[in-house]
Amino acid sequence: MRNFDRLPFIFAGILFLLAWLLGFPMRAQSAPLGDVQCTLIADAASGKTLYQDGICDQRFSPASTFKVPLSLIGYDAGILSGEHTPAWDYKPEFKAVKRDQKTVDPVIWERDSIIWYSREITRRLGNEKFAGYVSKLGYGNSDVSGNPGKDDSLTHSWVNSSLKITPVEQVDFLRKLLARQLPVSAKAYDMTSAIIPTFQAGGWTVQGKTGSTRLGGDADKDKRSLGWFVGWAKKDGRQIVFARLVVDATRTDMPKGLKTRAAFLKDLPLLVK
Repeated sequence: MRNFDRLPFIFAGILFLLAWLLGFPMRAQSAPLGDVQCTLIADAASGKTLYQDGICDQRFSPASTFKVPLSLIGYDAGILSGEHTPAWDYKPEFKAVKRDQKTVDPVIWERDSIIWYSREITRRLGNEKFAGYVSKLGYGNSDVSGNPGKDDSLTHSWVNSSLKITPVEQVDFLRKLLARQLPVSAKAYDMTSAIIPTFQAGGWTVQGKTGSTRLGGDADKDKRSLGWFVGWAKKDGRQIVFARLVVDATRTDMPKGLKTRAAFLKDLPLLVK
């Protein structure tokens, strides 16, 4: 082969090397749509990682795990007052699924993951106060702007929209919550702890919140769904914080957050002795 015939190959090789050195993607844009799984468990006091597996530094929508910081915000702002107050009645304009068409208080809100109750809290906060609280808490990327051009910060920002968080950030936030290092009142800490659902797992008393959402819309290539379970657990004087995340295209017979929770509760006694 003559020298000038080799030039295209040499040039392509140089371009490939430069792209690799500069960190440009080598694969098609569909690559980020692969499955993502993470389990991260840390000592609540020291922050020492006790168990880590999978991709834990990629941000995703918090979905209903956002009810943990929103509880702190709601109690700190005086919108929520007790475990069972306020109790708000369902209204047809909420357009909720039949299961959620009922009177809801803070305990039911967290237990049954009622999104219209979350939206009533954020509506009472207003855009400026809501954004200010999320920023002060340092929660994920703190972006509650919502979907571009839709003015839906108060209704959609935490569900497959602008607000995103990694499992690492979830664990860091939960450590600060337990250490009471966030800028909220003592009552906000006490009441949030009181209403987060409690479970048992091999001697561990676990408190945590699930989250489920479908990542892609009908017109998107991303057909994956997301499941979270995040929280804290105590056993024999020890306290841990955890985050489990599952993102894949597998269809399940229940919301992915509930399936993620069930799997984590089964696994926990084996992961931390």
